[in-house]
Amino acid sequence: MSRVPEIAGAHYPVAVIGGGQAGLSVSHALTRRGVGHVVIEANRVGYEWRERRWDSFCLVTPNWQCRLPGFPYQGDDPDGFMVRADILRYIEDYVAFFRPPLVEQVAVTRLRRAPEGTYELTTTAGRLTADQVVVATGPYHTPSTPVLAHRLPPGVEQVHSSGYRNPGRLPDGAVLVVGTGQSGCQIAEDLHLAGRQVHLAVGSAPRVARFYRGRDCVAWLDDMGHYTKSIDEFDDASAVRMRVNHYVTGRDGGRDIDLRAFARDGMRLYGRLTQVMGERLEFADDLKVNLDRADAVAEGIKDAIDAYIAAHGIDAPDEPRYTPVWEPAGHVPELDLAAAGVTSVVWATGFARDHRWIEIPVFDGRGYPMHWRGVTNVPGLYFLGLPWQYSWGSGRFEAVGRDAEFLAGHIDASRRLADVCGTLTGAPGGLSPALPIG
Repeated sequence: MSRVPEIAGAHYPVAVIGGGQAGLSVSHALTRRGVGHVVIEANRVGYEWRERRWDSFCLVTPNWQCRLPGFPYQGDDPDGFMVRADILRYIEDYVAFFRPPLVEQVAVTRLRRAPEGTYELTTTAGRLTADQVVVATGPYHTPSTPVLAHRLPPGVEQVHSSGYRNPGRLPDGAVLVVGTGQSGCQIAEDLHLAGRQVHLAVGSAPRVARFYRGRDCVAWLDDMGHYTKSIDEFDDASAVRMRVNHYVTGRDGGRDIDLRAFARDGMRLYGRLTQVMGERLEFADDLKVNLDRADAVAEGIKDAIDAYIAAHGIDAPDEPRYTPVWEPAGHVPELDLAAAGVTSVVWATGFARDHRWIEIPVFDGRGYPMHWRGVTNVPGLYFLGLPWQYSWGSGRFEAVGRDAEFLAGHIDASRRLADVCGTLTGAPGGLSPALPIG
């Protein structure tokens, strides 16, 4: 849909770049405040869920954590986990709910700040300007694969996790999955359940139990305030923002992802992939360490839940702790693809940020935008939807709305101040970033 069919040559108080859950959330907050704006989406709304998720994909967080502003989950299964089609419908219903000023299938190819302080946006539909800009494109821009992927034999099919759809779309034969974040583990399970022989290169991602002592661990952690803890409360904020998510699944009502159980049932596990030399692949001697550390994180979360239950005198059923069902017999240093019948590789190796189109000095040495709660040191420029932008749920349905409300308040206050002063000057929006507004 598009309520703004022509944007070339137009000027807006606010331009929101990106029409995912972050961009839509801030649009809702701006609409509620009566702030004029436009939302520019490079694809169709819901693109990430429609085009970059596999067929069996589902949320790993319960439905009750879907809390888009003014539009929380309203279905009949709050403790369940929406599948891909349901997530897409939730996004589309949100658009229909408040009808944002949305332009779809228009990409912003350049963002710069003019000398007078306004922003110039070059798009595939022409040029426009804005007083303030919210970059809500998230952190997952370009599928990332290691350089050594180019050394694989040409006969081996390669696909990034964002392009994986289902086991039937891969050629017959065994499959190597590289990476054990949430995507890698869930894709490995998808292939395993389909009866495919899976080889899995295990990284250092932690895991979490799905349920413990009668409840979803997410519910316990929510009660414990984990999801409202701000990034400012951590001594190592930069490291926290780069942490890999814990692997678990919401599939079939939710369950643990236990790589040891997969190995017991026939999946072949290895350490990190370190070298590719044609048909021969080499792996680090860290499989046992990675499995043990993942288990330790999961058990540490249970320790925290136990302490919370005891401190609050909560009546919760006891539950035996996890016992490993499989141990590596020793280091498996290499894999011969031909001998193992491996015909395809799924790279679950994440995404890289790509902000080259933003011609404004607002990034640190790693290419990460410098901000406080999404407010940058460049007046009128904001970011939204980044992991741990302010809390654990910043880039998710759970808390992106809280961040959007904060930014909308800041934007509105900046707009009102500009009306008085005639320009956006000084600190972001003419306000001290230490003073939360809205």
